Amino acid sequence: MKELGIDIETYSSYDLKTCGVYRYVEAPDWCILLFAYAVDGGPVQCVDLASGESLPEDVRAALTDPAVIKTAYNAAFERVNLGKYLGQQLDPAQWRCTMVRAARLGLPLPLGQCGEVLRLEAGKMKEGAALIRLFSTPRVARRKADDTSAGLFEPETVSRRVQPSEYPEKWATFKAYNIRDVEVEQAILAKVRRLEVPAFENELYTADQEINDRGVLIDRQLVANAERFDTEYKALLAHQAKTLTGLDNPNSAAQIKRYLADTTGSAVETLNKKVLADLKDRLAEYPDAQELIDLRQDMAKTSSKKYTAMLKCVCNDGRIHGLLQFYGAARTGRWAGRLVQVQNLPQNHLVSLDYARSLVRRGDLEEFTDNYSNPTHVLSELIRTAFVAAPGHVFHVCDFSAIEARVIAWLAGENWVLDVFKKGGDIYCSTASKMFGVPVEKHGANAELRQKGKIAVLALGYGGGVSALEAMGGARLGLSEDEEKDIVKRWRGSNDNIVKLWATLEAAAVKAIETGEDVLVNRGIVVGRKWGMLTITLPSGRTLCYPRVSIGIERNDGWRGDHDIIEYEGTNQTTKKWGKIRTYGGKLTENVVQAIARDILGIVILRAREAGLPVVFHIHDEIVVEAQPGQTLEQVEALFSKPIEWCRDLPLKGAGYTTPYYLKD
Repeated sequence: MKELGIDIETYSSYDLKTCGVYRYVEAPDWCILLFAYAVDGGPVQCVDLASGESLPEDVRAALTDPAVIKTAYNAAFERVNLGKYLGQQLDPAQWRCTMVRAARLGLPLPLGQCGEVLRLEAGKMKEGAALIRLFSTPRVARRKADDTSAGLFEPETVSRRVQPSEYPEKWATFKAYNIRDVEVEQAILAKVRRLEVPAFENELYTADQEINDRGVLIDRQLVANAERFDTEYKALLAHQAKTLTGLDNPNSAAQIKRYLADTTGSAVETLNKKVLADLKDRLAEYPDAQELIDLRQDMAKTSSKKYTAMLKCVCNDGRIHGLLQFYGAARTGRWAGRLVQVQNLPQNHLVSLDYARSLVRRGDLEEFTDNYSNPTHVLSELIRTAFVAAPGHVFHVCDFSAIEARVIAWLAGENWVLDVFKKGGDIYCSTASKMFGVPVEKHGANAELRQKGKIAVLALGYGGGVSALEAMGGARLGLSEDEEKDIVKRWRGSNDNIVKLWATLEAAAVKAIETGEDVLVNRGIVVGRKWGMLTITLPSGRTLCYPRVSIGIERNDGWRGDHDIIEYEGTNQTTKKWGKIRTYGGKLTENVVQAIARDILGIVILRAREAGLPVVFHIHDEIVVEAQPGQTLEQVEALFSKPIEWCRDLPLKGAGYTTPYYLKD
């Protein structure tokens, strides 16, 4: 036996979607129901564990045999469940995830959808969802009132596991469904394994699984009190809003819109943050409406829901596991957040974080509100601090400075930018100076121009114009449309090699699609076409894939006339549906830059693993190390500055800080 393909069906009274697999297996009633497997791609067998069958001895032994590779779709689920079943943590280095392999080819993550996109002859059985609801989740029933004793008892809900004997025909179908899943997974595996990945990719997957297994400790007292504070304070706000307006439900968007329209005489189409802020500024003569807007913004703050998410998924060891999804972003291979979504935590700017944390941990809401006039905002800023280092440990938090600006300049050969980084200069000041032709110092000469340089660096590297500046907050900076157009023109004039890179990548993609030839572009990047996909091989050796790529024609749009466009199939980030997506030189540049930045961070994670520096999670270009005594911040920072073989002349630098709890320094 060289390879064992596995799919299991399980039962737990804990909700997998909200608690994650590590908490899921801690339920006292957790068990594995069915175990389907294929040995070396052979016929699929199903072991009915729920009905008393046992795993064959050779299969059981293979689960811990390093000579046997285990494959599964979303392999972390099988690995964690089977580790619980065997009573030991299974080594992720022995596992290969078919879902990750599919993601590397730009395919969708859900098994059924992946099979459909690949047009498999036999797809995932549609009956599966109903069967999982029946056999894998608790059945909730109402207990009848008991009037046989001296008193009457109110009916109550009870939950139990449905047994195979209760629905023998459906159980047989459930076993067939389990077998079919393995067959589908094996068919997908046969197609996706053709993409070879560099060795560091498999090592990085193992390191990723070890990070998820390790987890990160949370301050449960802080989290529980913060959740309660949020609930109780928003109830107070709702009462104030009801008293102010007379509305039956001041949380109702429709009722608030109606009230504002009736009060001000102006229709309100939406209640998003920007619209409400603009509306409030115009309502000086309607103080009640202004107060309602303030209340609405506080009541609608959703970031504090992360406290609830933490409590649902924290495990018995006080840690949250499984926060990161390897290759969660198909176009770049970046990680995606899971459960608490650490990739989009609110920033913290509060000076008195320690004091605010102490008040929340004390649990007195009145004392908290006496000290802070905007409790929901403070609770939002404290979310990061809920992640804490274990007793006797500290966090070393370290990240790259302006990693995307460095990478794009390196790719494009924008040498003046690289020189700024090599000399340790301020890239925003230097950019503004080059754009406006005057010296710019952060706290000195022409300091007001630095912000324009900063927004240009952050917004314009990927072909964006005025709309990109707007998305980055141009209007909030008080920039007019003419000023934004001027910034775009000046930035592009100062970064002509980056502008050329957009055109170079687009032309290479078109040529590869039309001719099938490999096209060598900057820094050894190779653009090609394989298996009906546009492929971009990065300097690291990793390949980005764009499925079913083609050249289409955009009909006359009024100013450019008919022109070619690049189209491929993927998951639309807005609709979340699979379909045609357009791309262009600027977007391809963005994908390549972010993918290279991801590979660089991956190398740092592998270095940390080799050095015995335990990473507990990471965000974008930052890692969080839970350090033991003797493990220094300097050791972590050194991981960032050491040259990488395939980009030795790219100036890289990491800077960090030490803290007992996570924060944004």
